[in-house]
Amino acid sequence: MINVDAVARDVGAARILVVEDDRELRELLTRLLRDVGYRIDAVGDGQAGLHRALVDTYDTIIVDRGLPAVDGLDLIKRLRGQGIRTPVMVLTAYGSIADRVAGLDAGAEDYLVKPFEVDELLARLRALLRRHPSATESIAIGAGVLELASRAALRSDGTSVELSGRETALLRTLASRPGRVFGREELRVVVFDSAESASIVDTYVHYLRRKLGKNVVRTIRGQGYRIGTM
Repeated sequence: MINVDAVARDVGAARILVVEDDRELRELLTRLLRDVGYRIDAVGDGQAGLHRALVDTYDTIIVDRGLPAVDGLDLIKRLRGQGIRTPVMVLTAYGSIADRVAGLDAGAEDYLVKPFEVDELLARLRALLRRHPSATESIAIGAGVLELASRAALRSDGTSVELSGRETALLRTLASRPGRVFGREELRVVVFDSAESASIVDTYVHYLRRKLGKNVVRTIRGQGYRIGTM
């Protein structure tokens, strides 16, 4: 069986901000998330978290509620008031229904209560990242560019081709490691949420080649696929 988190090390380069005042937990989260391939910044109070979130770009923010300087929910409200739409996961010991409702109403996309299971935390993060691709991220593919937010592939001749969500996810995964060959089973798990058959990978490779040219995805016989050029 494929270890999904091990695969994610190769395809995930999301940037995450951790705002947690408990030093031991903050350091634990930093090590854990870096081990599975995420880029992590971590701060210990709400004011520092607000500053970092306003001046830097993140794919997800993990926020404790009981923070010094600026409370976690107040932090989220201020970010939303400034037009920052980065998805937020609240990670807190406040676990009543009223607490959860308050967190979601403040603008958080997810709410996880301490103590938590590591597997659940990682799964929730993957789900957030799937639902909220970075609005600023673009990936070079040869002389072309994949714009993730608009799901558009900009070819070297200046033309733009609209892609579906799954086409975008497949192209992004292959392009994340240009020199790496991805097996069909890996792609089935990571891109297609463990679809029943790996033939779905071949189908979407066909779709990409039809839209972007036969060289956009290369077949490595007996191994799988790797990114080509547009």
